[in-house]
Amino acid sequence: MSVQSQVEQWGIHEVVLKGPSSGNPFVEVSLSALFRYGRRKVDVAGFYDGDGIYRIRFMPDTRGQWTYVTRSNRKALSGKRGAFTCTPPSPGNHGPVRVANTFHFAYADGTPYRQIGTTCYAWAHQGDKLEQQTLRTLSRSPFNKVRMCVFPKRYAFNQNEPPCYPFAGRRGRWDFARFNPKFWRRFEKRIGQLRELGIEADLILFHPYDGGHWGFDRMDAASDDRYLRYAVARLAAYRNVWWSMANEFDFMKEKKPADWDRYFRIVKGADPYGHLRSVHNGRRLYDHGKPWVTHASIQNGMAVEDFGRAVLYRDVYGKPIVFDEVRYEGNIPQRWGNITAQEMVHDFWQGTIAGTYVGHGETYLHPRDILWWSKGGVLHGQSPPRLAFLKSILETAPPEGIEPIDKWWDVHTAGKAGEYYLVYLGRERPAEWLFELPRHGLAEGMEFAVEVLDTWNMTVTPVEGVFRIIADDKYRYHAQGHRKVPLPGLPYLALRITRVGERR
Repeated sequence: MSVQSQVEQWGIHEVVLKGPSSGNPFVEVSLSALFRYGRRKVDVAGFYDGDGIYRIRFMPDTRGQWTYVTRSNRKALSGKRGAFTCTPPSPGNHGPVRVANTFHFAYADGTPYRQIGTTCYAWAHQGDKLEQQTLRTLSRSPFNKVRMCVFPKRYAFNQNEPPCYPFAGRRGRWDFARFNPKFWRRFEKRIGQLRELGIEADLILFHPYDGGHWGFDRMDAASDDRYLRYAVARLAAYRNVWWSMANEFDFMKEKKPADWDRYFRIVKGADPYGHLRSVHNGRRLYDHGKPWVTHASIQNGMAVEDFGRAVLYRDVYGKPIVFDEVRYEGNIPQRWGNITAQEMVHDFWQGTIAGTYVGHGETYLHPRDILWWSKGGVLHGQSPPRLAFLKSILETAPPEGIEPIDKWWDVHTAGKAGEYYLVYLGRERPAEWLFELPRHGLAEGMEFAVEVLDTWNMTVTPVEGVFRIIADDKYRYHAQGHRKVPLPGLPYLALRITRVGERR
């Protein structure tokens, strides 16, 4: 038996055991461990990793002394006891991401998490050279989440076979009751590398981009369920994991609505850490109001095309809203993959001002079909630096998250009433802006500083002087003298307005 004596908070404590390899250990051998911290108990499933090796992975969330004992239907694996110390987390380790303040996210240690995600569906199935290039690109990017498929993908611009497959056997003769440890070791290595970069891995568990080529999209119910439990047992201890039941779930015609509810229940029940859970739509929305859904993952580019739309999803679901797919910056013929960089950046700002989150994707034609949205590689578009600029703005925003302030009447303004405001002007080209804010949270005499943000040219220009509030209207307050802010007459401008002086 191999164990560690110490592991950092939200790291991985792994118990390695030697056991039987005859028969089919993937289905015939059960293994788990009961971890204890004082009176607290956490039951964690183990998994078979081939060649007679069994593993149990545990992510401790509390510092101090933990003990455990294994349980199995095989004597060689049962009753193994051990202990370890959970130490303080290393720099940059803030724990898993959770829902915070109803509509937003934070790491387990309370650090705000501002989602600036990207889509790179099959990057982990392209071979070491391209995968390493993708990791280098991500390390220099603003992205703190990657949407990625567990299963390989077969779709436009993505017809190549992966280096290996998740199950034993070969195409047309898969043994869905036997997993291929080589595949899973490669895949979890990539998750670990994302973790070291501070990037969340939003794992897409099913997808329709198979069409029966491999048949992973049309396994029977028992195989689906076994796969989900194995994936959770192997991967849940990685603190940066999110679970997405599927991409475009409604395009998987072999699955019934009840199947998706069952998948959610299986993942929720098997995951002892409560990682975030969602499902992504094609044309038909899943009911994100169901209790096992932690946040809504939405495909709808029109929701962030103009003001006043994205916020409606918050009112319907009462959960964080992530527009994971709003079309892609690129130049491919498909209508979902040829918006401009300006449109992509505009969509992010629209989502921000609505108190929601948006995901990036890029689909520029490549002579070898290496498109970021599917295979990764390098980024060719102009939106990532502008999204880095947005990220820098959000990092200095109130930790509770950006909130709409007068959503039915002022669709341009969000922030924290009385303290911090972002006013996004979109495609308008004003030469000036009359200083006025929704009255909620304001009082006569408060003073504010104003900065003009050029979201495309990535500049911050302070406006001279302070703006002193006068309570001169029933709904909206102005600055003394009805002062105006001069603007350069460009599109995609925003204003950052922060209170100065004494806080109440």
